[in-house]
Amino acid sequence: MQHRSRARRATLAALCLTATAAVTLTACGSDKDGSSPWDAVKESADSSSDKDGKGGGGGKDGGDAGQKSGGGPKGPFPGLSGPDIVDKSVAATTGAKSLTLKGSAPDDEGGAIDMDIALNTRGECAGSMSMKDQGSVDLIVNRSTVYMRPDAEFIRSETKDQPEDETAAAVQLMADRWSKSGATSSDAKGMATFCDLDLILAEFKDVDSAARRGAQTSVDGTPALALHETEGKDKYTIYVATEGKPYLLKIVNNTAKRSESLTFGDYDKPVDTTAPSGDVLDLDKMK
Repeated sequence: MQHRSRARRATLAALCLTATAAVTLTACGSDKDGSSPWDAVKESADSSSDKDGKGGGGGKDGGDAGQKSGGGPKGPFPGLSGPDIVDKSVAATTGAKSLTLKGSAPDDEGGAIDMDIALNTRGECAGSMSMKDQGSVDLIVNRSTVYMRPDAEFIRSETKDQPEDETAAAVQLMADRWSKSGATSSDAKGMATFCDLDLILAEFKDVDSAARRGAQTSVDGTPALALHETEGKDKYTIYVATEGKPYLLKIVNNTAKRSESLTFGDYDKPVDTTAPSGDVLDLDKMK
């Protein structure tokens, strides 16, 4: 039974990392002090209003000025300022029943989490996450079961403080192998936050934007309008779909030290949470 307890520790560590990633996702690219593109929008708008539109994102006037140089009345969203477009995008995006997040977001240690995750408002998700020099993990979460498949590097990273023989045993038992546990089990509760699309999208509401309109472009073949926002040394570009619903398509954070982006797609498409076949380790039976 000793090897089973070692495997449980590795799995619990994986769930903790996933819950941490949920916070990162919820911030939609937050950095270590908790700010995000949307926080930057709000802070910039507040500072701009105090400075009559100077600095930050330029306030509402800055958004209107951006409209004149970023497509004019005949471009997408005619007559709307940058903040107006952000409002429309937030309304459309928060109304989605499912979506996919792809890209990179910062973690709490100055690194980054790469992800490709589909989520829905039923609390389900499927995809993968990885961290530089810390391995990767595949996830499938439906309303009854949590499935995980960590690689050896991930297990070693998450058990680095354990005795060497325990880490080796966990790697041998779990690396590149699917495991499962009940979604309501204490070990899997951290996944509820990660897969709660409603909770993630709630972070987009009540945005007070000072974005400036930019150029027309495309994101993965979808026509889009770029909106620009600045907060200190951080420069954000927000891409909004110009055909169909004005969904948020991408957020890019370009700073002097790093460049990160999250792409939003597959809106309202079903999330495939089909259980993995073959050898699946049942963790609930190992308690």
